[in-house]
Amino acid sequence: MHQILTVCLGNICRSPTAEALLRRECPNLSVISAGLTALVGMPADPTSQLVASNFGLDLSPHRAQQVNAVMCHKSDLILVMEAFQKAEMERLFPAVKGRVFLLGHYNQTEVVDPYRQPLAQYEASYDAIARGVSDWVSRIQKIQLA
Repeated sequence: MHQILTVCLGNICRSPTAEALLRRECPNLSVISAGLTALVGMPADPTSQLVASNFGLDLSPHRAQQVNAVMCHKSDLILVMEAFQKAEMERLFPAVKGRVFLLGHYNQTEVVDPYRQPLAQYEASYDAIARGVSDWVSRIQKIQLA
């Protein structure tokens, strides 16, 4: 495994947070993020930056980008936040089938979009992302050792 792609809608809240967590936990992998309806060029949402900073993550360098076929082709694993995003990725990029999973796959949860919601929703989103990343990291490490 060489590259992981995290995907949400706008690429300013959930996927950048997942990207930063995965980068910290898997420093030997390339991790990128993108959005299905990205707010291209925008920084991470200020509240997402605040919550992430409380856990030692710096989202300030992030700039949103639109998901594209090249990213998908180069990615060994694609992690989305909600089931409809998995379906949309497979519809837009049929070659990704079998490589797209929910970030919350192992605990059968979706990561709800916190955009423009109260701080508590951003914190809940962060917690869900952290759980999903933790579940995936243990499995990724086993794959890399094999």
